[in-house]
Amino acid sequence: MPTTTDRRHFIAAAAATLAAAGVSCAAWAQQQQPAITTVWSGFPSGGLGDQVTRPLIERLKGRYPGTLIFDAKPGAGGRIAADFVKRSAPDGGTLLQVPSSPITLFPHTYAGKLAYDPLVDFAPVTPLAAYTISMTVGPGTPAEVKTVDDFVKWARANPGKASYGVPAAGSAPHFIGMMFERAAGLGMTSVPYKGGAPLLQDLLGGQVPVGFNVVSEVLPHLRSGRLRSLAVASPQRWHAMPDVPSFAELGYKDIQVVEFLGWYAPARTPADVVRRLNAAVQEALAAPEMAEVFQRHGLLPLRESPETFAARVKADLAHWGPIVKATGFRPED
Repeated sequence: MPTTTDRRHFIAAAAATLAAAGVSCAAWAQQQQPAITTVWSGFPSGGLGDQVTRPLIERLKGRYPGTLIFDAKPGAGGRIAADFVKRSAPDGGTLLQVPSSPITLFPHTYAGKLAYDPLVDFAPVTPLAAYTISMTVGPGTPAEVKTVDDFVKWARANPGKASYGVPAAGSAPHFIGMMFERAAGLGMTSVPYKGGAPLLQDLLGGQVPVGFNVVSEVLPHLRSGRLRSLAVASPQRWHAMPDVPSFAELGYKDIQVVEFLGWYAPARTPADVVRRLNAAVQEALAAPEMAEVFQRHGLLPLRESPETFAARVKADLAHWGPIVKATGFRPED
C-alpha cells in the first residue's frame, strides 16, 4: 500500500511533468473542477430566475467546461438555498442564484438570525440583470382603480380589504410596500408569499388586491390587460413601462429601489474558477439571443467583473441599513 510519502512524491512528480509540458498548476487545478455545476435558486420555479437563467444556461453550453444545471431550494425568502451553498465545497460545483434582498437586505432585517454572512461566506461571481418593482393591482380591486391616488382612496374606504402581497417577508418589495402604506397613511397588512410566482397567481385570481412584484413577472399580464401597474420603484420611469410613473415622480421620494439578480459561490472558491465563470456568463449576456430575453422581460443586463459586482453588493448592503432601522422592522421568523 502506498505511503503518504509515496503519494506526495507522486503529486510532486505529476506537477513537474505538467510544468515541463507547459501546463501550470493552476491549469491542472482547472482540470479537476467538477464536471457538473449546479446553480441553486432560492425561490420556486416560474419567476425571475427562470426567465433569465434557463436561456442563459442554454447559451453557455459548449462555452463553459462541464455541465451547468439549474435547480431550486425554495423557502425562507432564499435563506435555505443560501445556507446550503454556504456549506458546499468551494470548488465551483455549487452556486447560489438569488435577487439582492437575501444578500444585501436580510443582514439588516434578520440581524442575528441569519445562518450566513454575505460578505464572509460568499464570493460574488457575476450579476445577471437589474430590475425594479411594480405596484400592481388586478381583479381584487375595482376596475376604476387606475392610479396610486385611486388606490389610496379605495383603500381608505375599504380598510379591511387593503392587504398587499410581497414575494418574501423582509424583502425589498416588502419594504417598498411598507414605505408606501406608511407614507400614504394606510393601515395595510402585508401578505408574504414564498416567491413571486405564487404571489402572481393570487394577484391574478383576486385573492390579494395589490402586489409589489418584480416587473418581469407582471409585464405579460400588463400587456394583456389582466393586471394594472400603478407605479414603479425605480428613481425614474422604467424603460419597459414608460407609461407608468415612478413613486418618486408621484411624491414618494423615499421609494427608489433597483434590485439585481446574481450568482454567488461559496467563500474560498478559487479566484480562477470565479473569473472563468464570470467571463463565460458575461460573454453570453452580450449575445443577441439574450438581448431579446432582457427586452421581452423588461430587464437590464449587468456587465460587471467579480470585483465590480462585489463593490455593488457592499454598496447596496450599506444603502439598506438606515432604511431598515427607520422602519423599525422586526422579522416574525
